Amino acid sequence: MGRLVLSLAVAGLLPCVSASGQTAASNTWTIDTNHTSAGFSVRHLMVSTVHGTLGPVKGTIEWDGKSVESVKADVSIDVSGINTGSAARDRDLKSADGLFETAKYPTVTFKSKRVISAGSGSFKLVGDLTIHGVTKEVTLDVEGPTGPLKQGEMLRVGASATTTINRKDFGISYSRVVEAAPVVSDEVKIEIDVEATRRGL
Repeated sequence: MGRLVLSLAVAGLLPCVSASGQTAASNTWTIDTNHTSAGFSVRHLMVSTVHGTLGPVKGTIEWDGKSVESVKADVSIDVSGINTGSAARDRDLKSADGLFETAKYPTVTFKSKRVISAGSGSFKLVGDLTIHGVTKEVTLDVEGPTGPLKQGEMLRVGASATTTINRKDFGISYSRVVEAAPVVSDEVKIEIDVEATRRGL
């Protein structure tokens, strides 16, 4: 399998009132699918790398706009929209004999559990990744988030994340070989690019 790129964009604000009566912006950001992407890359026969993108990304992000320790993510990706630039290969990847079996497992999900600080401008986001109906804990290496940028009534931030998984850990046992070389590598590299928005004050 390969590399999964994932980007998030978030829209929406829930107002709250402080003890002093002042209205404050909510920490909830909703994914904007127009500025969110998910993708993957995989070694083919150990001689080249195939890259692909997945379908729309939905979900929410919690962040107070200040501390990375406040970050929480709950994300769902539609894998039925997989695109590797080859219609035949995409059909194979979606099929019951392929990697994703999209008719049975149409989504990939990630739900964070904790944050590990990794220095200025970066952190590790630990959470449960579910692929092919199997859930495993993974750690995303995250760069960001950027400072909020105001656009009209909305605030926007961005971040990028990467990780590596083994597809067999998720029950994807595609095992064809050519001259002893696996058609699809076991190693999965994942990237996540995030844009998030919410309404400003």
